[in-house]
Amino acid sequence: MERPVIGGQAVGTGPYAPGGALTARATVDAHGTVTGWSEGAERLLGYAPAQILGRPAVSLLAEEPAASDLPPLAELPRWHGTLALRHRDGRRLEARVLAHHRTPGDGADGGTGDGAGADGRTDGGADDTAGDWLLVTTVTGSRPRPDDELLVRLGLLDSPCCATSVYDTDLRFRGSNRSGQGALGLSNDDLRGLRMTDVLDAPVAEEIERRMLRALETGEPQYMENHARAPGESRDHAWSVDLYRLQGPDGRVLGVASTGHDMTDHYWARKRLQLIAEAGKRIGTTLDVTRTAQELADVAVPDLADFISVDLLASLGDGGTPDAAGAVGENGRLPGAGRSLVLRRIAHQSVNPGVPEAVVEPGGVDTYPVGSPPAESLRSGQAVLYQVTEPAVTEWVAEDPLRTSRIREFGFHSMMAVPLSARGTTLGVAVFARHRHPEPFQRDDLMLAEELAARAAVSIDNALRYTRERATAVTLQRSLLPQSLPEQVAVEVASRYLPAGARAGVGGDWFDVIPLSGARVALVVGDVVGHGIHASATMGRLRTAVRTLADIDLPPDELLTHLDDLVARLATEGEGTARTPLEGETTTSEAPAAGDVGATCLYAVYDPVSRRCTLARAGHPLPAVVSPDGTVELLDLPAGPPLGLGGLPFEALETELPERSLLALYTDGLIESRDDDVDDGVSRLRRALATPAASLDVLCDTVLGAVLLQRPTDDVALLIARTRALSADRVAAWEVAPDPSAVAEARKNALGRLESWGLTDAAFATELVVSELVTNAIRHAEPPIQLRLIHDRSLICEVSDASSTAPHMRRARTFDEGGRGLLLVAQLTQRWGTRPTATGKTIWAEQTIDPVRPPLAV
Repeated sequence: MERPVIGGQAVGTGPYAPGGALTARATVDAHGTVTGWSEGAERLLGYAPAQILGRPAVSLLAEEPAASDLPPLAELPRWHGTLALRHRDGRRLEARVLAHHRTPGDGADGGTGDGAGADGRTDGGADDTAGDWLLVTTVTGSRPRPDDELLVRLGLLDSPCCATSVYDTDLRFRGSNRSGQGALGLSNDDLRGLRMTDVLDAPVAEEIERRMLRALETGEPQYMENHARAPGESRDHAWSVDLYRLQGPDGRVLGVASTGHDMTDHYWARKRLQLIAEAGKRIGTTLDVTRTAQELADVAVPDLADFISVDLLASLGDGGTPDAAGAVGENGRLPGAGRSLVLRRIAHQSVNPGVPEAVVEPGGVDTYPVGSPPAESLRSGQAVLYQVTEPAVTEWVAEDPLRTSRIREFGFHSMMAVPLSARGTTLGVAVFARHRHPEPFQRDDLMLAEELAARAAVSIDNALRYTRERATAVTLQRSLLPQSLPEQVAVEVASRYLPAGARAGVGGDWFDVIPLSGARVALVVGDVVGHGIHASATMGRLRTAVRTLADIDLPPDELLTHLDDLVARLATEGEGTARTPLEGETTTSEAPAAGDVGATCLYAVYDPVSRRCTLARAGHPLPAVVSPDGTVELLDLPAGPPLGLGGLPFEALETELPERSLLALYTDGLIESRDDDVDDGVSRLRRALATPAASLDVLCDTVLGAVLLQRPTDDVALLIARTRALSADRVAAWEVAPDPSAVAEARKNALGRLESWGLTDAAFATELVVSELVTNAIRHAEPPIQLRLIHDRSLICEVSDASSTAPHMRRARTFDEGGRGLLLVAQLTQRWGTRPTATGKTIWAEQTIDPVRPPLAV
């Protein structure tokens, strides 16, 4: 690679070239053995690497200094002074030596140029041995003269507010002003002739030299920032460094100058702003208390602290509720003076893997005595900053051997305790500590910790409020869902309800099984838009409405029409009652305002006598039917609009289901997700339903496991029903002539069938019911008239006619000749009612009989 040409001469080829062996470098391990030897060292003392490597370094000294004249070297990062060296030919040499103490993890590599180990002249890197020393000096006769034009330029550039140094075209020090010498910890006599990589045994020195070379080559000023501890400083500093080429009046290139401005305050101010901005993005991404606390810990380490613990009051960990006074503890309040605080560890983080500094594991409970920093921070509501040597800390840990050992083992030196408070409520405390970071916490760090804690506290409070609200919603929803499915003979059923993840919240999905007259059954699945208490309450109202409408035997399409009107009215009533979001809470389309009520519903009625099923849907997913041979298909129901839109009709579909068919009803949370296509969900559902299962319960679990690839983002309700059919000999029907004389024949037929069924104990009541219902049909209705008896779990008597006028029960006065028939029917039966049919109506009455389950058709 060609070297840049400066002033007619290539950089690096002059008398002070970086590649010339003008710097003597050697490494000595902790045992005093020479482990590295450079070409410059060979030139200085005359020894080839093979002659000196492995020998004691003391053999190179002309006279060994007295131990009293040497400082405690093992405790120093660097040492410089004059040593009397012995040349191979016996000559005595006085050399100014700069020694860098290297320890594992320093990241130093000996710099560039003719460092120890160059050209394969060393037996190993200095980093391989703990406690190595790198010794640097200039070769005798190679030090530049102090009086030249560069030093004149240094005088012109000198400023007390910045550290300025000048270098020749070979990147070697020619001089530094007082600030530069103070920052580097060396005088001009010590610096002259050395390179930056000699003075600073760190990677940043290499970057500085690269930029110096670029400034010399291009003439363009270079700018860089670094954060490090200069050898002459006791703490880390941030520097902004400008590098620019120096030229004489005649245009001749003299070298390069560097000016460093201490921008530590600005650097930390910027870092704090960046950390606050980062906290705004990373803290409070969920409504989960533990996750939020862990996010605070992850943000604080390592940029602010080396270790952090986040503890909440123990009562909150058990679901405690903050009181109006703004504090929570035992019995809802912080204990009074003289009592310890019980806190629960929610999260912690450390610069060390596995958080070995912690004395309490997440979920564990610990007691903090009065006077300890966490307890005093909570009581006062103010952040506190301590050095570990202060009495408040030493007295606290004196009675805790485990904490004492942790402090000594890891070298903790400062800590901050910051209360977690939001909306006037004290929730817990965050403790920040440093041990690897050499600088103790400052007041600015305390202010930053308060800002981070305040942001986290609001999110934790939101999460706690949400958790309580969700628990209330879950309790409400569970109470509104069927606690057990009713007994009936029309279908065998199994169900599952799976709430969404915590972020989405409890939704308004529901299912129901409703016994109807005539041994029929209604199967319902619905889904209220949104999540939370409002959705659960709306679900409860709709479920009650469906059961009420089902009780009057409305056909599915008519029932959905009435339900649509109800949802529209609920939306109107709820306008203007939207809940104000919590601070920091994000509203989504899945959590509508209170006035935005919407729902979907699928309503099916199955008759085990005819094996006919009538279904209608309002914006709901299509149901699936599994035939006895295992074939799965989706019923092509007319697509009704979601409930609440109003003005659009609903259409019903009637289909025949063979006995032992499966009918699967579900909500959209089963087949839809943000990351999955609906068609893929439907395909998985069809495959799962076709899988043979030992029972419906097993089939429900199979469906959920196969269709849901992850935790659902919406509630899931699943209802699977296996159809049954009543035996033909359990149903009897007769046509009745529209003549009063036909009443006797109807009674006779009914009594004969009761005798064949072995229900003679019900003969008297049944005779009266048949007589009254048939007589009313002949007198007040229109033919054709039919009498039907059904032997189900009860005895059902039905009389159908072509009139749409429904009878009603009234109280007859003392001298009235009529009006007592339906009252008599109500007294003799368990329940009675009417239902509309396609050709008229059916009046039915149900009697309790011996609870022997009737056989089913096979």
